[in-house]
Amino acid sequence: MKLNEMTCIGEAEIYGDSDIEVSGISYDSRIVSKGDVFFALPGHNTDGRKYIGTAVANGAAVVVSDKKDDTAGVTQIIVKDVLRFMSLFSAEFYRHPDRELTIIGITGTNGKTTITYMIESILAEAGLRCGVIGTVNYRYGGKVVEAPNTTPQSADLYRMMREMADKGIKYLVMEVSSHSLALGRVRGIDFDMAVFTNLSQDHLDFHKDMESYFEAKTLLFRGLGTGTKKSEKYAIINADDKYGKKLSKINLNSQIILYSAKDKTEADFKAGNILLESSRSIFDLVFKGQSVNTEIRQIGLHNVYNAMASVAVCVCCGVPFEKAAESVKRFPQVPGRLEMTDTNGAGFEIVVDFAHTEDAMVNVITALRKLKPKRIITVFGCGGERDRAKRPMLGRTAVEMSDFVFVTSDNPRREDPGEILLDIEVGIKRAGKKNYKIVTDREIAIKEAVDMADKGDILLLAGKGHETSQIIGAEKIPFNDKEMAAKYLRMREERKKTQKKPGQEEFNF
Repeated sequence: MKLNEMTCIGEAEIYGDSDIEVSGISYDSRIVSKGDVFFALPGHNTDGRKYIGTAVANGAAVVVSDKKDDTAGVTQIIVKDVLRFMSLFSAEFYRHPDRELTIIGITGTNGKTTITYMIESILAEAGLRCGVIGTVNYRYGGKVVEAPNTTPQSADLYRMMREMADKGIKYLVMEVSSHSLALGRVRGIDFDMAVFTNLSQDHLDFHKDMESYFEAKTLLFRGLGTGTKKSEKYAIINADDKYGKKLSKINLNSQIILYSAKDKTEADFKAGNILLESSRSIFDLVFKGQSVNTEIRQIGLHNVYNAMASVAVCVCCGVPFEKAAESVKRFPQVPGRLEMTDTNGAGFEIVVDFAHTEDAMVNVITALRKLKPKRIITVFGCGGERDRAKRPMLGRTAVEMSDFVFVTSDNPRREDPGEILLDIEVGIKRAGKKNYKIVTDREIAIKEAVDMADKGDILLLAGKGHETSQIIGAEKIPFNDKEMAAKYLRMREERKKTQKKPGQEEFNF
């Protein structure tokens, strides 16, 4: 495609040859290919303009920046908002693939990942091919890509959407983070549906306050119906969440679909007669006078809400209500979400969960209490360079709801792990609790927790869930909670086998 064939450059300043052929889009100078357009993105820790020379050396034919670089030696496009322009450019370069897909955006503090998995499962049973972009990975057409961000940059989004459309995939379900909305990563994408799960304190290091956090989330819903697609638009909202109620009162250019598990709340999808058992959740799901008694393998009331949202989406996609409600029964385990690990008959359970907000921690421990454990032993920490205000809240919640807590590192990043732990301990001291131990090294904390666990206990490893690395400084170090627990469980069992009991005799044959 020639640069001057693209209409979006009409709002930019062009320096150099605009009659140049461009072959790709990149914002990482290390992976630029010959003929690419390189976007010098502004960053939190660095600035893309520093890497213009490297990008040009690697073959970039065009550079997009907010300031002219006299040493670049290639065609330059100068715009005020590089992120916004990258979205416009990507949409045009990849021939607007969002117009060929039914796109479902899931936003909220908790539940996004589980809902995307549920929707994918229900649509698959209905014979509908679906791509997924989310926290665990990006997957479509047999391809699975590691997810560096919950919602990728616009250039990656449009490229993947083009691949999906070319493979004949008709549906895309996407986790849409508040960061991606505020930073414009999904700007211009023509969504067909948006789901609001809930809102609780998180990311206030970025958004500063809850109102700003909420306003970022509303951008997804305010954008419904503003594109070129003529399809019916749906805003699917949790009517039992206070911010969900607030969202439902905004004048949106879409049909509002509410879901609720409270008897007195008016909603389109209702869950009633809820029975939360130790290995499943059973409930009646009601829609337009139809009632289906169904169940999910996931435990906890929060997963009933996730199932309702998923069924609502699939019904709006054209799946018959009864079929969608039945399909959730076969929904599999989501990686790192209340995931039970194999303890090889150790007599206690080990559960891995991504819970890293106060609300998520409450939901998870409440669900685990339904299993009637002797004790709940929790291992958790808080990420560095992230919302400091939630740290004391998580500390207080953990010690009040658990029998014992190991406070440890999560992803400290460039922040001092000791300072993070002190922030958490503030909440613990406010609670007046002493049922905790600070162990800075997460591996040692997991080892001590495994050694402490006894018959009938549940050991909860919270905060990292599906993650396979720990970010310390600028380095990503391989680390997986499940694997670490399995390692020390094996060592514990080996010690038991080698420890000679008093009075035991050895016989050699």
